[in-house]
Amino acid sequence: MIEVFKTNVLCQKEALQIVDTLEKIMTHVKINFDLEDCDKILRIEGNNTFKNKDIINFLKGLGYNCEILD
Repeated sequence: MIEVFKTNVLCQKEALQIVDTLEKIMTHVKINFDLEDCDKILRIEGNNTFKNKDIINFLKGLGYNCEILD
């Protein structure tokens, strides 16, 4: 399963902190940002151990916009 989210994360340092935290919470997933993309993509690949709404709420809790990219 691959999920792609549109975010407003701009800084590589912040992206790395988010990835590090998410990897501690969710195991057996690949997580990365593409900040060069105009949608500041967050991509999560793995099994069904995570829910989209949990990812969205996590980023919103940190003060970022996050939505599923269609």
